Amino acid sequence: MNISGIHHTGLIVKDLDRSIAFYHDVLGLPFAVEPTDWFSGEQLDQGLRVPDAELRLTCFWAGPQSRLELLEYRRLSADMDRPYPNNTLGAGHVCLQVDDVHAAKAELEAKGVEFYSDVNVVDEGPLAGWRSVYFADPDGLSLELVEIAYADEAQRAANVAEYLRTRPAPAPFGAGR
Repeated sequence: MNISGIHHTGLIVKDLDRSIAFYHDVLGLPFAVEPTDWFSGEQLDQGLRVPDAELRLTCFWAGPQSRLELLEYRRLSADMDRPYPNNTLGAGHVCLQVDDVHAAKAELEAKGVEFYSDVNVVDEGPLAGWRSVYFADPDGLSLELVEIAYADEAQRAANVAEYLRTRPAPAPFGAGR
């Protein structure tokens, strides 16, 4: 198998139109796929393992080959007013790479976006060169901006090789599931 990239990352949102206003109008992501009408069917139910699934979606470009998919289900599985906290199994976030994280943060703050903190600057360890900051979309889903100021790829490759050489034996796939 040859994985050539990540085609898209999908996020479940409560209101697709509200999310489009944020991701397109505020963040400036261009459409990769126009918003769909509602669709459903047995094939969708089976493919998603969601009985009676009914959804609509759109996709945005987040770089030359990366897409961000937003999906609105007519019926969510749980009536939650907030997404899972970042440290919950299954929770996730989307990280958007920018050239200048400080400028991007200032631009979004001028548009009313609130950030969790100031920009985190890392100059030691595996993430040396990263400048990042988190914020949330209208549903509270975590997003991150990152600037990679520099990277020592030779050191990173040596660290990965050392990890693979000394790591504990992994558990068999499917164990504990």
